Amino acid sequence: MDTQQLEKSIHYSFQNGDLLKEALTHRSYLNENPRWHLPHNERLEFLGDAVLELIVTEALYQQYPEYTEGQLTVFRAALVNYQMLASISKNCELHKHILLSKGEARDNGRAREVILANAMESLIGAIYLDGGYGVAKTFVEQFVLSELKNVIQEGTYRDAKSLLQEKTQADLKVTPLYKVLEESGPDHQRFFVVGVYLGEKLRAKGSGFSKQEAEVEAAKEALKTFAS
Repeated sequence: MDTQQLEKSIHYSFQNGDLLKEALTHRSYLNENPRWHLPHNERLEFLGDAVLELIVTEALYQQYPEYTEGQLTVFRAALVNYQMLASISKNCELHKHILLSKGEARDNGRAREVILANAMESLIGAIYLDGGYGVAKTFVEQFVLSELKNVIQEGTYRDAKSLLQEKTQADLKVTPLYKVLEESGPDHQRFFVVGVYLGEKLRAKGSGFSKQEAEVEAAKEALKTFAS
């Protein structure tokens, strides 16, 4: 496995190349390649998620003293959600190097985006272990925090659930209620279908790999019904 091109793309050369390879190893790859000498990347993902959140939180706290805790939380969520991380992973060409099963490699839907986002967090965890906090911070500043101005200027930080609540309370005098309609999949990758209700009426459905993600997708679909 040649990782030199990826290291050029991310502007960092690993001292321990196995850390990078582990960050690129999806669980599904091991099912088809049981003799692969490294574990899947979920532990690195766990670590990288925390490192990413700390670096982004620190940057927001220092750069935007005029904003409240609630506003900063919304900005952070816009930077570290799976859609944003999946997009960033393509910017640094991470998507070309992830080790997947043949089935997962063919999937181009939301599940693939989640895999890319998780790999991005795994990569950050690997960089942190290999080079330390300062190196990880440089990487996050270059590839993640560089999106911050666009997020704020374009208003993409505005959460669909908040927008829907504003809309329904203003127009209908009701507050949206979210209910899990379906739940499936293995423990490490649960899949949820959530319905958003306005009063007793089911207004829209959304799905995702967490309840929160599914609720956001349901809110987005419900907002479309107001526009139509």
